[in-house]
Amino acid sequence: QVRLVESGGGSVQAGETLTLSCAVSGYTDNLRRVAWFRQVPGKEREGVAVFRTTVFTTYYANSVKGRFTISHDNVKNMVSLQMNSLKSEDTAMYYCAGTRYGGTWDNIDYWGQGIQDTVSS
Repeated sequence: QVRLVESGGGSVQAGETLTLSCAVSGYTDNLRRVAWFRQVPGKEREGVAVFRTTVFTTYYANSVKGRFTISHDNVKNMVSLQMNSLKSEDTAMYYCAGTRYGGTWDNIDYWGQGIQDTVSS
């Protein structure tokens, strides 16, 4: 079993920076992807950024490309999401996710509990 715990959420002004962290623990040897998703009430959960752990590549949704950066600290077993130039439309509940499978946004095995980010314009 894998446990994902998010931290670092909060409220900021538009244009500011916020960094989310996801502590990954448990049986992580088979994890191939760790990703960040977000969801606003009434909408489907959407993928934001992916880190592929076996090939060390990243992928971003078009809406955040150039503003968000996903990174992995192998020593701390932490996956972070640095969010720059935040916009009000980035306001959402953010979830850390992990999977044993390849791909981008599908076949998620594990979810964190979620953390709220609010961006005021």
